[in-house]
Amino acid sequence: MDKFLIISAGAILGANARYWLGGWAAEKFGAAFPYGTLIINVTGSLVLGFFMTLITERFIVDPRWRLFVAIGFLGAYTTFSTYTYESANLILTGQIWAGVLDLLGSSVLGVVAVTTGILLGRVF
Repeated sequence: MDKFLIISAGAILGANARYWLGGWAAEKFGAAFPYGTLIINVTGSLVLGFFMTLITERFIVDPRWRLFVAIGFLGAYTTFSTYTYESANLILTGQIWAGVLDLLGSSVLGVVAVTTGILLGRVF
């Protein structure tokens, strides 16, 4: 039960951060392109790479932090399923270039971000 509550607490925060950031991005950049999802996927990849590197290579931490941050918070914060749905929907509605840009942008920037997070984690 302890693990369930830890994951749930992280998930509540992650889902709310995702909702807030998605809304902010739509207001700031418009809703014609899923900027919020792209930003969330990239920042989630960066934070996951950084955090997991810190806790597996640099520091000894209570394993509950992995449950809270990596599984709970980031599991609810990142939006891979939403990203693939939005990309497919753009393609299926004739916005092929926007759909491909979203797929490639999230994938390539996500790999760059997670690699950056790993490298940053190894520096600290």
